[in-house]
Amino acid sequence: MSIKQISVFLENKPGKLKNMTGVLAQAGIDMRALSLAETKDFGIARIIVDDVFEAVNVLKDADFVASLTSVLAVAVPDEPGGLDKLLQIFSDAQVNIEYMYAFLGSKDTKHAYMIFRVADTKSAESKLTGKGLKILTQEDICQI
Repeated sequence: MSIKQISVFLENKPGKLKNMTGVLAQAGIDMRALSLAETKDFGIARIIVDDVFEAVNVLKDADFVASLTSVLAVAVPDEPGGLDKLLQIFSDAQVNIEYMYAFLGSKDTKHAYMIFRVADTKSAESKLTGKGLKILTQEDICQI
């Protein structure tokens, strides 16, 4: 039930992030989530989109370095302590989180969503299955 995240290597210079978003916008790609990590010289944009393969193709055609990574997208109750309860489930299952970031759903939902990168996505899925979590599929991402 993992989803695909696109990681895009960007020079840490004015306009580079805008160039990437412009390519996606022109192709009609809808970004659902975005995280940006940077160093002095470069950055990594991690994005969740509605059409993964089209996004990767248009980015590569525009000379961006882009790669796919499997990540878990999990619904989190939008209430005090919601994330803490979710992280307790990960902790109890001995699933180590390498990084994570959040995004909101539509106004109609009572959930936020977290993207989790873990060392072994398939193992994490099997450890977390049946623990009361809502792990999203790529199709679910398109409907949020």
